[in-house]
Amino acid sequence: MNAAEFTALLVLATAMSFTPGPNTTLSTALAANHGLKRALPFVCSVPIGFGALLCVCALGLGALLLALPLLGWVVKLVGVAYLLWLAWKLTQATGLASANAARMNVGFWQGASLQFMNIKGWMLALAIMGGWIAGREHPGARFAIVLPVLLVFTFASTLSYALMGSLLRDWLAGPAQTGMRLRWFNRAMAAVLVLTAGWMLTV
Repeated sequence: MNAAEFTALLVLATAMSFTPGPNTTLSTALAANHGLKRALPFVCSVPIGFGALLCVCALGLGALLLALPLLGWVVKLVGVAYLLWLAWKLTQATGLASANAARMNVGFWQGASLQFMNIKGWMLALAIMGGWIAGREHPGARFAIVLPVLLVFTFASTLSYALMGSLLRDWLAGPAQTGMRLRWFNRAMAAVLVLTAGWMLTV
């Protein structure tokens, strides 16, 4: 892989990882509601899940999805339904107390599974396979470069958004810890998830 290809990979990874999506929205919301420690399992699950997704694409599942549009629609609809469910759960979280953690039970395995229902993740994985791996010389060596780069970027993006959410915790509690700002914040994050779900249906 030459310098131009590697630079293009870094640009794509930055654009896809740090722009808002289900992972960044959920990491922000989890940290804002329950603190950075509570969000870390989800933050760690994102690169693991996406790495697994990239591996199965390398093994041919991505090509299967492209060959069978109906299967792609099934994945898409499941992902949309899951995002809408998460949005509803988020609107139910009304306070900063740890007792409310069960209202948004998105832990490590839920986060890893979400990557297989995230159309943005599929688009990135298929773009990487088509642009940097498939049909190129030494695909195994290229994959060994691409995989850790993407793992670092996905971890860095979700952690950055989680840190932002945790820094907002005290302000979101509002005057006299009423949680008024937090309720509006949760509704805004839920709206982002709904909009993301709507976008998924159009691509």
